Amino acid sequence: MDLRLALYRLADEHRLDGPATARLERLAGLGDPPGTLSRRLPIGLAVLAAALLGLGLIFWIAANWATLGRFGRFAVLQGALLSMGLAALWRPAWRAPLALVVLLATGALLAYFGQTYQTGADPWQLFALWAVLMLPLAWGLRSDLLWTPWVLVAFVGLSLWIQAHTGHQWRVEPDDLAVHMVGWAAALALVLTMAAPGRRLTGSGPWALRTAAMLAVVVVTITALGGLFARDIAAHYGLGLLALAALAAAFVPARSFDVFALSAAALGLNTLLVAGLGRLLFEHSGRGDPIGRLFLLGLVAAGLLAASVSAVLRLARARAQSGAAA
Repeated sequence: MDLRLALYRLADEHRLDGPATARLERLAGLGDPPGTLSRRLPIGLAVLAAALLGLGLIFWIAANWATLGRFGRFAVLQGALLSMGLAALWRPAWRAPLALVVLLATGALLAYFGQTYQTGADPWQLFALWAVLMLPLAWGLRSDLLWTPWVLVAFVGLSLWIQAHTGHQWRVEPDDLAVHMVGWAAALALVLTMAAPGRRLTGSGPWALRTAAMLAVVVVTITALGGLFARDIAAHYGLGLLALAALAAAFVPARSFDVFALSAAALGLNTLLVAGLGRLLFEHSGRGDPIGRLFLLGLVAAGLLAASVSAVLRLARARAQSGAAA
């Protein structure tokens, strides 16, 4: 229940006047700042400043492309990389945001190197090298502020790897099943690495896990939908259902429970199930009233969503009660 509405209802029940209502609000701490504001606001501002600094560096080089020359561009990028790394070693309090600048500068340096010398490498190799080079930094820093963008870089590289090994096309064909399975396995492995069992090793936090879970669900769901809407339903659809069910089951135990990751996996499962029922109703059911079939599809979608939300909420309450008891 909203605290403000509860206070207004209480004031109305007891017929409190203006000063009494204001005193009640002060006693409830309604006008006080959030308790975590003093801790989270500096961190948020530092991350925003680091992101703006890294992106500003990239945009500045792009704006002065003609005047800097090849040596000047490399000098600016390498100088920024070296200075931010040394500053991170010198000032531990600034280490996380400065490491984010190092990550952005490394990506810019790799992109410029590939553009300057035309190595012929696929784009996925750039992102894979970027992720590998930043892995020791993220491991040493053990901060969610660096693991979260690292996960994004890794998933971009993974998606581009799948695209490169399926004829450089975003396609879902029976012959591409092995490539997609390897991609799915890598995506799920990244999620489990960011989850609670692997968190002792990586030092990652909840945002890295949630980013990895969301991106893994997107990768699996889109590929499975491509298999569903092929001329003949490909094996990707059934395997996608199994993969999302396994991902959801991984976050049910109390040790690894995460309501966001579980909700994302449930949403992906609902999407695949409703899409499969839609194809069944509108392609293999013969003649009939299309409005009735559409109504049935809506009812099933609403029922699946309600059941998923109810199950996730029950699990969240149970885990919260068991945690409070412990």
